[in-house]
Amino acid sequence: MRILLTNDDGIRAPGLEVLEGIARKFSDDIWICAPDEEQSGMGHALTLTRPVRLRKHDDRRFSVTGTPTDSVTMGLRKVMDGPPDLILSGVNRGANLGDDITYSGTVSAAIEGALAGIRSIALSQVYAKEGLGNGVQFGAAVEWGERVLAPLLDTPLPKRTLVNINFPPRPGSEVRGIRATRQGFHDYSRGTVVEGRDPRGFEYFWFGLDPIEHTLDHGTDLEAIEEGFVSVTPLHLDLTHHASLGALGERYED
Repeated sequence: MRILLTNDDGIRAPGLEVLEGIARKFSDDIWICAPDEEQSGMGHALTLTRPVRLRKHDDRRFSVTGTPTDSVTMGLRKVMDGPPDLILSGVNRGANLGDDITYSGTVSAAIEGALAGIRSIALSQVYAKEGLGNGVQFGAAVEWGERVLAPLLDTPLPKRTLVNINFPPRPGSEVRGIRATRQGFHDYSRGTVVEGRDPRGFEYFWFGLDPIEHTLDHGTDLEAIEEGFVSVTPLHLDLTHHASLGALGERYED
């Protein structure tokens, strides 16, 4: 099995090293193509207004001066000599739960893989905010990564579908198991914008990463993480709200 690894935290991120360790449980045919620098929050951005540069670190390890989407595109079109069987994105430093997925470069890299018709999986390690200063602990991802991925490798998935995995913020020995979940819902309306002035006196604004309100609806990824389970959420790329088609159609009838 050929596996392409990527992320949005950058080629030097500790989570990418964790992901490579997980991937090597399944194959030695591992390729890496990741952003040269951190690209968190870039979503499914594609670089169009400036050139993208590809840097070779060794025979199967490359970085890209662009986004996670750019990295997957370059990995498939310029780095690998044939398509991979699997794309893994992560292990992200931080949660990609609920509406986070619309911002997530980690998930968007997997989306790009799904658009290319390749089985694609995003992996993220949730962390407790108070522990960030001591570094994110990836113990849950290390201990549970192989266990959660193994059943997904031969599970039939429809085209244009991907899987989003989140590991709870606790030691691997304290993880309670794995749950298949649906996407939850965050309330982003209370986020803060920090104001300041740079050394030259110009005003700037910085979006704050405040605690986000959410409802722990039963069966969601948010609930699973809160209760100490690994969350496995299938996602698809059809954003159509089918239930509204009838009502809108009536508005435009002659």
